[in-house]
Amino acid sequence: MSQSTSPPYTNTNANRSLGEASADSDVGIALETDLLIIGAGPAGASLACFLGHYGLKGIILAATPSTADTPRAHITNMAALECLRDIGLEEECMKAAVKGDSMQHTRWCRSMAGEEFARIYSWGNDPRRRGDYNAASPCTHIDIPQTVLEPILIQHATHNGFNCRFDTTFLYFERESPSSIISKVRDNLTKQLFKVRSKYLLGCDGARSQVLRQLKIPLVKKPGQGLATNVLVKVDLGHVIGNRMGNLHWVMRPDEEQLPFGWTAIARMVKPWTEWMFVLFPAPGAGVDFDPSHEEYLRCVKNIVGDDSIPVEILGISKWFINETVAEYYSDGNIFCLGDAVHRHPPLNGLGSNTCIQDAYNLAWKIAYVLKGQANPHLLDSYSPERQPVGTSMITRANQGLRDHVPVWEALGMMDPSVETRRKDFAQLSQATLEGVARRARLQAAVEGTAHEFHGVGVEMNQQYKSKAIYLDDEAPRPPLPEDPVLEHQITTYPGSRLPHAWLNTKMPGKSFRRLILLGMALSVC
Repeated sequence: MSQSTSPPYTNTNANRSLGEASADSDVGIALETDLLIIGAGPAGASLACFLGHYGLKGIILAATPSTADTPRAHITNMAALECLRDIGLEEECMKAAVKGDSMQHTRWCRSMAGEEFARIYSWGNDPRRRGDYNAASPCTHIDIPQTVLEPILIQHATHNGFNCRFDTTFLYFERESPSSIISKVRDNLTKQLFKVRSKYLLGCDGARSQVLRQLKIPLVKKPGQGLATNVLVKVDLGHVIGNRMGNLHWVMRPDEEQLPFGWTAIARMVKPWTEWMFVLFPAPGAGVDFDPSHEEYLRCVKNIVGDDSIPVEILGISKWFINETVAEYYSDGNIFCLGDAVHRHPPLNGLGSNTCIQDAYNLAWKIAYVLKGQANPHLLDSYSPERQPVGTSMITRANQGLRDHVPVWEALGMMDPSVETRRKDFAQLSQATLEGVARRARLQAAVEGTAHEFHGVGVEMNQQYKSKAIYLDDEAPRPPLPEDPVLEHQITTYPGSRLPHAWLNTKMPGKSFRRLILLGMALSVC
């Protein structure tokens, strides 16, 4: 790899305990494979699917006992769905997903059953933006929770050459030679230690990636935006959602005292309309040291619902930190990292699992070409310089998406620590005064500003690759991006940009098909 994108080859044996080191002589090679994937989340599972599509075989190891048990990621955007479409999975995902009309709006309200303050079209449902989305892709946004998507991916991978072993923990690796890696792993059920020899090691092991840690790849970290708590709730809200259709609802009560751990919340639909994820955010400056009781969580949930007559059941609670972190580079020799291992950010703009899938797509075809002798191994040097800048832009956009909501909170009167001041500011929204006119105008402008999150077709589709694998010697300078590259999609055939899609037909009337099917998706991203 070039010095500018990754370090020289390293023979790293970090993070080994003395017990593990002394036991090595008693542990033999149990498995051999070309491709060893660590992690079975969206990155690892989709990587196995894409590699299997090229006829390659390998092994997936996951420390977890199963696929995701909570519906963390849920929005699958057009760019990621195109990747899944390329291997024949779009239709299955569409059938399992929530249909687009259930994603029609994002709302701001006092509670799910109570007063609504504002709403905005979202995820391509704005009639004024429909043409922009149709021009960008033949696919549409869908809402498919991670608990539903991961089993689809794992099933496809295991039917196409990849063996998946859950409850198996990756411990560390050793470089046997420049083309051979020995990974030490533990079966969590039998406690048996064994080794796996592979040509490539693929670290898809999430935000606590052991592969990334052992490689000692530096992380670029910006100050986080605090703590959030996911509360999975069973509650039937079908009767209140009919004229409030949407899968995201910001809930806030500016003129009331709030629980410090639940200052505001996003009600996110999981299953229409009986299962929800309530994402709780603490008050600014309230810190992160919260340990609410079940009764306090239940009280907060009931406040979000806004109707005590509706039965609620808390199914699970988990906490997470709002990060803005990206790895400086993604690979070292024949070890590659992708997904949350290398980019960590909040779920704003719905960029998480989508970026994971696209990391996997970029890497898979390059590994396949190299293993089949169709490309020089140096092709793999292009993975990090192409995908790392994308990861940087995604963590930046996702965190800015959260910051974009601050003007909405300010216009609603949420930001002052004094409840008396908040009541006064919030009351202005309904007053026939100059102050009321000004505050309503600020609220309208602030809500429109969140379009960068809910209609960010540009940030999803304008990814530009720059690497030595892209031939530019006979090209003019790259055309500039649109004035607003987050909202606006650039249709261009410039090398390193996504190939534009177009619907084609035969000379006789029949079913139309897209140009990308004829050319192959790899041509659009190489």
